[in-house]
Amino acid sequence: MRRFNVTGLCVPDKHYMADISGKLSKIMKMVDRGDYFTINRARQYGKTTTLLMLARSLPPEYTCISLSFEGVGDTMFRSTELFCQCFLMHISKTLESTDGDFAAQWKDESVTSFDLLGYHIDKLCKGRKIVLMIDEVDKTSSNQVFLHFLGMLRSKYLANQAGAVNTFHSVILAGVYDIKNIKLKMINEGAYAPAAEEGKLYNSPWNIAASFEIDMSFSPSEIASMLTEYETDHNTGMDITAISDEIYGQTSGYPFLVSRICQYIDEDPGRSWTPLGVQEAVGALLREKNTLFDDITKNLEGSKDLYDFLYSVLFVGEEYEFNIDNPLIELGSMYGFLKSDSRNKAKAANKIFEMRMCNYFVSKDSTSKRRIKGVLQYDVADGDRFDMELCLRKFAEHYAEMFSERDVEFIEREGRMLFLSYLRPLINGNGFYHIESQFTDLRRMDIVVDFGRDQFIVELKLWKGEAAHQKAYEQLAGYLDSKGINTGYLLTFDFRKGVTKQPYAEWVEFGGKRIFDVVV
Repeated sequence: MRRFNVTGLCVPDKHYMADISGKLSKIMKMVDRGDYFTINRARQYGKTTTLLMLARSLPPEYTCISLSFEGVGDTMFRSTELFCQCFLMHISKTLESTDGDFAAQWKDESVTSFDLLGYHIDKLCKGRKIVLMIDEVDKTSSNQVFLHFLGMLRSKYLANQAGAVNTFHSVILAGVYDIKNIKLKMINEGAYAPAAEEGKLYNSPWNIAASFEIDMSFSPSEIASMLTEYETDHNTGMDITAISDEIYGQTSGYPFLVSRICQYIDEDPGRSWTPLGVQEAVGALLREKNTLFDDITKNLEGSKDLYDFLYSVLFVGEEYEFNIDNPLIELGSMYGFLKSDSRNKAKAANKIFEMRMCNYFVSKDSTSKRRIKGVLQYDVADGDRFDMELCLRKFAEHYAEMFSERDVEFIEREGRMLFLSYLRPLINGNGFYHIESQFTDLRRMDIVVDFGRDQFIVELKLWKGEAAHQKAYEQLAGYLDSKGINTGYLLTFDFRKGVTKQPYAEWVEFGGKRIFDVVV
């Protein structure tokens, strides 16, 4: 019986898999052209599975050599001689099961330099279309020998274009870092010192690579293809389109997250193949510890600049053009944290990453020492019921006691964090939230809280006058309408100095919607 898989390779006869034939067709066109290219995507993005499926789909005229640097250790990279011999040994082992005679020809103990390796490749590639795939190339990110190997491949590629030598027809490298990033990483870590004529940053040994622009995330239709296979086996009666759209809405098609949500529903008899079942699986996923989420924490802990940048995007509402030449945007994109929105602004890559990072920021933020305490979870949450009105009334009362005299800068930057620090433990375990920043108004942030079968929209704003407050009603009513919800909540932080303020909370009717209006 097939199952959903989130560890290692996905194999069609063992696992439910999205139909990625469209992506493979586009990659195959690059192979046919003889392109050398790199598939750079974040962790657990399906790179290894894509290489496997590509290898299986290559026409008979191609010979595929598929290698991985995962787990090879450091020995292979200690010297040029060791690298050449290990490289040939791995090729030979890979080919043994399909062409024993050709596999034996790759072994040659006299190949101890890259010049000799180049001659050897020239001889064995003559008259053949050989596709070389190397997975996990960034496992070598602190090793200069690998850079020299790439330089040899580059030289042979250029000579082949001039008709002078034979070489691999196509070379595909897969990893998180692209080759330029590997070199920069080595320079920054002091592991590589470029020669003066080399140029410090951009003279990459892989500047022959074709641009790889294929979207590796799963589209709703690709998610639906996986669910269709599952439904054929299990006859759950699910609405495949509705479920695939809900999963895509939560994950933006990140392959690991898609499969993990499906796995949660499949393996828990208490969950259903409904949009609510998907939301419950998301809640469980957000509470788990896994290697992908560990990478989020590690990468944020490892870069204060990236930490501050993502904090400013998610909490402060700052806008940044999605310019890949910006090192922080490039880094965030490479890790899978950021993507471009419809206006080419940087935003969280998907709702699950956004929620996970927000939870991380809330737990780490310096305001934690000033968090509102003393509000019991069962006051506002009971089973699958959440009393958002009471939640906001309690927040307003405690906020007035503790923070009403804080300065403007503090409120602008930390007000949202204070509320989320207050909200998170109240919904933890039974619900979750995500942030939908409305960048047409930098002083507006919508928090969507899913709790049980209910969804709450809480808009956070900064006080900018009565006219702006009326505009907030209009904005929130419009957003509620787009969500098909009749009740919403407006929380406004009023930081005016010299104005005597008391917490204000009342229900108002606007545009056919009920809005609980709270000003603190």
